[in-house]
Amino acid sequence: MSILLRSDIILQTENFLAKSNPNDRYSSFDYCYNHFKTFDKSNVDIEKSCLVLGFYLASWGMFRGSSFLIQKSVKHFQPLILYIASLEKDIWKIDVDNYSDKNMANIMEVYSKIKELVITDNNTDLTLITKILLGVFGFVPAFDQYFGDTFRQIFTHENCGFRRVNVKSLTCIKQFYEANKIVIDNIASRTFTTDFLTGEKTVVNYPKAKIIDMYGFNLRTSKTPLVNTSL
Repeated sequence: MSILLRSDIILQTENFLAKSNPNDRYSSFDYCYNHFKTFDKSNVDIEKSCLVLGFYLASWGMFRGSSFLIQKSVKHFQPLILYIASLEKDIWKIDVDNYSDKNMANIMEVYSKIKELVITDNNTDLTLITKILLGVFGFVPAFDQYFGDTFRQIFTHENCGFRRVNVKSLTCIKQFYEANKIVIDNIASRTFTTDFLTGEKTVVNYPKAKIIDMYGFNLRTSKTPLVNTSL
């Protein structure tokens, strides 16, 4: 049986979601994803969009003291918001279940453009830009330390380091999804974002890439030993 087939995805994602009440920091993803998935491209509230994105990133540690963003105001994101508003709505239809060659190329193109708009003075980009891609589009997990540690162990024999967004890393994520498709699809189908104003669940499902992100992140932060759970 494939080592990619995991038996603990439900457990790890449920543990993650237990910390996603409306006032919890994990729900900052919901508010960010809701905002950008549904915002009106013809009448973009740039200030609100900058604030929503900025607080989401702050919730996930992107404004900590070691980050160059701590020296920036949210207006730093204005060119990024204008770029996001210029994209076709079909970009929000990309998810791990349709990682075609074209869609993977689109992901890498968007990554490159956002890096150009956000990163200054050769600062590191991988974690920050993938956090933005996850929060805005939901089409790729965030390649932070926790996710990377988990998936480098899973893909030990595939030479997939998850240290850059490229065809290799996206293909590995696609392989992980395909090995666990039934479970990931089921979780995504019954997991909905939280509405900011009401605190109630919306009709917007979590993307499948977010389910994979939660698994990789929570498995590492919970310090659960990664074993071959397919056995």
